[in-house]
Amino acid sequence: MIRRRKTREVQVGGVTVGGDSPISVQSMTNTDTRDVSTTVRQIRKLCEAGCEIVRAAVPDMAAAKAISEIKRQISIPIAADIHYDYRLALEALRNGADKLRLNPGNIGDDENVRKVAAAAKERGVPIRVGVNSGSVDRRIYEKYGGVTAEALAESARNQIGILESLDFGDIMISVKASGVNLTVEAYGLIAEQTDYPLHIGITEAGTAFSGSVKSSVGIGILLDKGIGDTVRVSLTGDPVQEVRLAREILSALDIRKFGAEIVSCPTCGRTEIDLVRLAGEVEERCRDIKEHLKIAVMGCAVNGPGEAREADVGVAGGKGCGLIFKKGEIVRKVNEDEILDALMYEIDNLGQHNRFRER
Repeated sequence: MIRRRKTREVQVGGVTVGGDSPISVQSMTNTDTRDVSTTVRQIRKLCEAGCEIVRAAVPDMAAAKAISEIKRQISIPIAADIHYDYRLALEALRNGADKLRLNPGNIGDDENVRKVAAAAKERGVPIRVGVNSGSVDRRIYEKYGGVTAEALAESARNQIGILESLDFGDIMISVKASGVNLTVEAYGLIAEQTDYPLHIGITEAGTAFSGSVKSSVGIGILLDKGIGDTVRVSLTGDPVQEVRLAREILSALDIRKFGAEIVSCPTCGRTEIDLVRLAGEVEERCRDIKEHLKIAVMGCAVNGPGEAREADVGVAGGKGCGLIFKKGEIVRKVNEDEILDALMYEIDNLGQHNRFRER
């Protein structure tokens, strides 16, 4: 069992981050925040996929003001992503932002930072200090001769120090890079140096395929070390895929269990049913299941019966047929063209099963 690093608790709207609270799943919209209806549609899709905190870019005052209307139409906390202009942070707070993502060192002079910290503290809104490999302080960059784990951690500590000097303590931290090893090392350092909750991920990880690999490896290593209080996978494309992957990572490490867990074999020369099609159809039809459920879709009699018995519901394929298992027992044998419907029937009729409830 993974022993998680103990951190302070920070409240993001109705979601507690850190302490003993579950590791939450985050994503970010890629819509124009000023386009309220489009942004709300995307956030609702993210919610359906299991997103628990969403972030939106706030490049101007119109975007900051739009947060108020967006909040009225969604059910999860929203974080405002702010850069350079402290007035955007103040306006986002006035319009109900549940979290700020900003670096106090790049929003102006001390008085501007003091205004933002005071407004956030008054509203109980946390600030995430985020240092990426592309945003290391220039003096620190030169000190270490480039972007290193030490440079990322020191840059983050400097930003945190600004807020701490203003008696502001509702802080979260991220120290992301696009490389797995650098990211893991940087988070390891900052985890030793502070007890603030950590927002983890691999920044600019890449496209759906390569980015999923890098994110899974990097986030998986950090979580296995007990590091991480909230997770965001960064992929080029539909952010819904980020949420699904983050949940899969947490589920694979037995940290949290979500929905249907599909166990299926890679197929070989012994497979005598169309397993690739079958597994894909089962996964698609079980996408909306909220309660954790293990489903085995196996192709032959070598490992198939054993895996199917260990699942809540499963099938072990034969020559043009399949044995259907439920809770470790064979319930019937069906022809290949009946397997999908037979599996779905048993899934739908599990006594404790409810498609729209997470355990």
